Amino acid sequence: MKRTLDLVLLIAAGLIAWEAMHLAAPFALTSPAASLAKAWSMVLSPVFWPHAAETAKAFAYALLLAVGGGLVLGLSLGLNRTSAEVAEPIMISAYSLPKVTLYPVVLLIFGLGLPAKIAFGTIHGIIPVAIFAMNAVRNLAPVHMKTARVLRLTRWQTLATVVVPGALPEIVSGLRIGFSVTLLGVLIGEMFASQRGVGYVIMAAIGLHDVPTIMATIVLLGIVAVSASAF
Repeated sequence: MKRTLDLVLLIAAGLIAWEAMHLAAPFALTSPAASLAKAWSMVLSPVFWPHAAETAKAFAYALLLAVGGGLVLGLSLGLNRTSAEVAEPIMISAYSLPKVTLYPVVLLIFGLGLPAKIAFGTIHGIIPVAIFAMNAVRNLAPVHMKTARVLRLTRWQTLATVVVPGALPEIVSGLRIGFSVTLLGVLIGEMFASQRGVGYVIMAAIGLHDVPTIMATIVLLGIVAVSASAF
């Protein structure tokens, strides 16, 4: 209940601030009401849905690869303390690099189209998921692992009955962040080199200085992100 109330208050504060900025610069921002109306018209338009479907397809593949690869990498490293201590600073340093600089390389390898967007989204999401999973395993109480050894559990039994259940809260936190940054990566990929997708819609609107479409698309993406975070 408290979480829902906090979310409602946060949204209300954001809408008030948005309206204030619109009044201060009406040519730079549309009002919340106008943006919502434009967003609703886009949802009803058959032109928008092929772009949304393209983004959803790329995002689904990228999220699957980022989550699967990140969990395998993170859990594997977390079970070996030495490997985790060596890998953590490397992964943090790699993630701090601006991903946009890698996009030409991604295009050279995968070419224009869906594979490049999937790859770029995966690059954004896999490292956060891996770091959270790795640290979740490292933060397990030592007594849990000792108990597994006393019970002579196999590596897979230990992973399934001790490691994953104990590390699950932190893993879920990593999955939430992975969800957001993977979507961001896919959208950036569409903005740079694509002729379909929600990112392309934003870039086309920027080129035409179509502020209502820009704001409406941001509203739709915000609704998706907030809805995903609520689960």
